[in-house]
Amino acid sequence: MLLPTDFARPGLRASLAGLLFGLFCLAPATSSLAAEEPQLPWTVNVYFENDLFTGTDRNYTNGVKISLISPDLVSFVESGKLPEWSLEYIYRLPFINDPDPALKRKVEFSLGQDIYTPDDISRSDLISEDRPYAGWTYFAAAFHTRSSKQMDTIELQLGMVGPSSFAEETQKMVHDLTGNQKPNGWEHQLKNEPGLAAIYERKWHLTPFISRGNFAVDAITHLGCALGNVFTYANTGFETRLGWNLPDDFGVSLIRPAGNTSFSARQQQGGYFFAAVNGRAVLQDIFLDGNTFAHSHSVDKRPFVADLAGGAAVYFQQFKLTWTQVLRTKEYEEQHGNHTFGSFTLSFFF
Repeated sequence: MLLPTDFARPGLRASLAGLLFGLFCLAPATSSLAAEEPQLPWTVNVYFENDLFTGTDRNYTNGVKISLISPDLVSFVESGKLPEWSLEYIYRLPFINDPDPALKRKVEFSLGQDIYTPDDISRSDLISEDRPYAGWTYFAAAFHTRSSKQMDTIELQLGMVGPSSFAEETQKMVHDLTGNQKPNGWEHQLKNEPGLAAIYERKWHLTPFISRGNFAVDAITHLGCALGNVFTYANTGFETRLGWNLPDDFGVSLIRPAGNTSFSARQQQGGYFFAAVNGRAVLQDIFLDGNTFAHSHSVDKRPFVADLAGGAAVYFQQFKLTWTQVLRTKEYEEQHGNHTFGSFTLSFFF
């Protein structure tokens, strides 16, 4: 397992800095790659998460993300598909550069925004006993290497916390359009701060323990960690699925680091129900701890947080639809009970 101390090694630190420096230059190259090999499908994942689905408007209140995932690559470095400047840095990343030709590799690019608010958004004063208003808008590049039973992911995120995340404008615009309560406390949000995160996660796809024709029950486990000024944690969990023609992938994804897994263009029509749990030991959470380099409002975070999720997925032709209901345990001492939200994901390949 990759430990937080591994990210602190000088060589790897330089690799991450150099790679992140050109992330926005790397993403446009994907369109030309797709044009060169139209026979190889790309996958698009569109995520929408909101606690409106559960009748609340607080805590993690909204998340959106769009991801573009490449076809299988023979090698990140030797594929001839990635910009020359990036190869040296990608080669230095751990766990994803095993030369085994049987392994499949994908590159993923994402753009997302998360919004956090206190319980009572009608108040304009600073609510000292509740979490601060905060937004996180980010770009991410992820590198996946997988066999039929295991997948390693390195993800790098770069973005902004604070007014430059435009979370305030997003929430106010949506609430104006929907006629919901105007959020009045954004003047107390976290201050501007660039955010950087490096994430590693390994997933294991266990052999189905029930298999009868097209019907099967399987399980997927994961273990990982993240290091950065936005969040630092270690996590583990599992998912179990029950359904018909279970896809050859690594489970359902929420908006979380290293969560994406594309579905196969060769899969049959089918669907399944699932239940999942993810637990985190949290060392740093800027949305609760406040700004790293400036004074800001903060609350007393809890060191352990769990997500319990359940839902269903259906896939047909080149589309996959997933609905997930999530219960998140208390993240900070002052929080009034657990938090729930819904997640909708549309995936398609082209």
